[in-house]
Amino acid sequence: MSQAVLFDLDGTFADTAPDLAAALNHVRALHDLPPLPVATLRPQASHGSQGLLKLGMNVTPDAPNYETLRNAFLQYYEEHICDRTVLFPSMSTLVAELERHEIPWGIVTNKPHRYTVPLMEKLGYAQRAACLVSGDTCAHAKPHPMPLLHAAELMSVAPESCLYLGDDLRDMEAAQAAGMTGIIAAYGYIDPAADTGSWPASGSVPTPLALLRYIQS
Repeated sequence: MSQAVLFDLDGTFADTAPDLAAALNHVRALHDLPPLPVATLRPQASHGSQGLLKLGMNVTPDAPNYETLRNAFLQYYEEHICDRTVLFPSMSTLVAELERHEIPWGIVTNKPHRYTVPLMEKLGYAQRAACLVSGDTCAHAKPHPMPLLHAAELMSVAPESCLYLGDDLRDMEAAQAAGMTGIIAAYGYIDPAADTGSWPASGSVPTPLALLRYIQS
């Protein structure tokens, strides 16, 4: 049985795509562009402002107007961080089961601390998590294993006894490098063209609650 469970945040623990899409569509509106549907933006939601601005505004970090667009995106997102964000179906049940069995759980995300903590607080889970490790908590972010190893240390659990659930290749690469069991959140923000079969994962789950069979095995 796993002694601890760690979750990616966007696309794994919570469905943040509606609020991220709203931030991008705010930027598009500032430039007289029509809104894009959430379904179109969802596969890029795990890649934050950079991925969404590339898809919605066709800009990359080397573009002269990138920082202006990014600042507008982030300001709006920070002000509306949990307007429509909710936990994925059955995630609350999974967390309750972990807590019932006294299995500590935490968040390891590439989302910056300034957004991670307020979002988790608004969702009502900040105080329940054993740790909240953000993209700027450590010197390196995922796919580097450092954030996952830091989380294990905070929970006083050996990395090999931890399970990590995530919806991106970098999540599985980080888990593998940290010596953790990596499980793919197949319900998350995965590009339909992604070859998840080639990801270094130990399994995949269609819903959060389905993770229990990996935790108990």
